Amino acid sequence: MSKREVDVPEALTGVWEAMTATLEELKQTIGRTGGGKAVDYGAVEDRIAERARRIEGASHQAILQALDIDVPAVVIGGKRYVRVGRCEAPYHTLAGSVSVERSLYRESGTRGGTPEGRVVDPVSLRAGVVGDGWLPHTARGMACAGQQGTSREAETLAAEWGRAPYSRSSFERVTHLVGALTVAAHQDIEDVLIDAYEVPKEARSLSVSLDRVSVPMEEPRPRPVGRPRKDAPKRPVARNFRMAYCGTVTLHDKDGAALHTIRYGCMPEGDLTGLRDRLVADVDTLVSKRPRLPIELLCDGAPEMWSLLEEGFTPEKFKGPLTELVDLYHVLEKLAPAAAVLDGAAASTTLAAWKLALLNQPNAAATIRTELIRSGKEHVRVGTERPVHAALTYLTSQSEEADRMNYARARNLGLPVGSGNVEATCKSLFEQRLKRCGARWKTATGEHIVELRALALSDRWGPAIELTLRPSARGRPPAPMGWP
Repeated sequence: MSKREVDVPEALTGVWEAMTATLEELKQTIGRTGGGKAVDYGAVEDRIAERARRIEGASHQAILQALDIDVPAVVIGGKRYVRVGRCEAPYHTLAGSVSVERSLYRESGTRGGTPEGRVVDPVSLRAGVVGDGWLPHTARGMACAGQQGTSREAETLAAEWGRAPYSRSSFERVTHLVGALTVAAHQDIEDVLIDAYEVPKEARSLSVSLDRVSVPMEEPRPRPVGRPRKDAPKRPVARNFRMAYCGTVTLHDKDGAALHTIRYGCMPEGDLTGLRDRLVADVDTLVSKRPRLPIELLCDGAPEMWSLLEEGFTPEKFKGPLTELVDLYHVLEKLAPAAAVLDGAAASTTLAAWKLALLNQPNAAATIRTELIRSGKEHVRVGTERPVHAALTYLTSQSEEADRMNYARARNLGLPVGSGNVEATCKSLFEQRLKRCGARWKTATGEHIVELRALALSDRWGPAIELTLRPSARGRPPAPMGWP
């Protein structure tokens, strides 16, 4: 058995004790593996992980303790802060919480109990702590779990992995802390991300889409007239569905297949115009990197969406080719009931013929419109609906006025004909996370989740969170008075 002598500084005594205990545990474990018997290796994994967590925690404790500054006064952001006390406080790592003794400082000339008189500690400022003691990587991991699922699911998953051993309320709180920081800095963050983005060499076109999706919102509910019941809620609320908005910028290859999609979201009562302006700014940056990249505006037939896009994407701003196209599959949804009125049992054959014509003939929409008029069934009702009349109205508004149904031309240019990217974004960004059973949201807290989730779904999570949690974004570290 070999022996080693190691000089251990006093500050690292806890780390050394944890390491020696781990070595002893390993020797005992290896000693129990003889004899050819089966081993409960799950239990071995648990013991090793627990020992590793203790080493990790002791290491964090030693480093955090070294970040403390214990002097009568420090300078933070050009202002003088004086020491007002010293105490221990927990800092939360992925391995668990560790306790660190540190000094507390208050701005000179201010009083406690006031906003300007709040105390700060050098350890938190120097380590870039989020909220009340959450270390950056811990906050990042918890926020990532929080944008993917509920806090209860995040707690369960963390326990299964043996990391971040915190309560569901902690996951909830940290996710919204990181979300609030991201929302506050999202314009600067997205500017940096789009400036650093490299347009794929295979990219041959770019599509921009907007769409809407309903979200359950928590709204105040008026109290009933008269004296309330004894058990009546003091602040009654209602769960109402309101429209949120999704936006996408997608790069396509020569066949119109998606290469990469950048996703954007906006809660009800959020800044919809700001979302549109973000689309315009990002597309402008991408086109500056690839000047000949054709731009396609691709949406369903909602006038609100088209008005927003056309106000931002103007021929004056974008000098290159600018194509408008209504999603083909929304058109077919409008035509399917009309085909049933015209041909009954043979409706599927008629619809298939219309689809083939739309894909291959530049004037197919006008031809189908003429066919519907000649059928003489515009006013035939199916229940309360007039399917042929509805189809005619849709074709007229989208084809004749704006020529948004020339799918043959789009295919010849290698442009996509379906808005599946924004449809998928509505589902993945909002429905899978915000429309859980019984869920209801407020605009501000919903924005936190939407902003984080949009970054993750756009494959931007890593660089975006690094920008969000960088210490320079949340305050300057302190320096002792008299230091250079």
